[in-house]
Amino acid sequence: MTSHPRLSGRKIAILATHGFEYSELTEPKRQLEQAGATVKVVAPDGSDSIKGWKGGDWADAVKVDLPLSQARVEDFDALVLPGGVLNPDQLRLKPEAIQWIARFGHAGKLIAAICHGPWTLIDAGLVKGRRVTSWPSLRKDLENAGAQWEDSQVVRDDKLITSRKPDDIPAFVQAIVEALAG
Repeated sequence: MTSHPRLSGRKIAILATHGFEYSELTEPKRQLEQAGATVKVVAPDGSDSIKGWKGGDWADAVKVDLPLSQARVEDFDALVLPGGVLNPDQLRLKPEAIQWIARFGHAGKLIAAICHGPWTLIDAGLVKGRRVTSWPSLRKDLENAGAQWEDSQVVRDDKLITSRKPDDIPAFVQAIVEALAG
């Protein structure tokens, strides 16, 4: 990632809970830190760590840096929402998580969601009239919420970046870096 502009001084939150797609949290985190950003994993349930999902089974746990109850939108430049079916499904049931996502959108801050991550954007009221992509099974949900869905590696609609799947992580991270460095 040496070709990317440095993100020194940029702070990025990754909001997730148990059942996140392991690579969709750990790889963007690693690559964004490598680009110079400070990245904090935020979780709503007060756990010290959250368990990922990989290849149809539970994966390693990832350390939680900040409980959602202590996280402030104004302390971050961007929000990353990893997928995994279980993770966004659980986040959608937590009003405090959805409200936090919505505050990022209303504050005009960058939000980047991959795979099943855009599911939470529906509940946060942030997809109507927006161009997005996602894991294909979310297409109808996003369209029913007023989004324009397209099958692309990465879709950037102003301060909203969406991506389809783990294979798209390099392009997803590059879009985040370009948006924050630009």
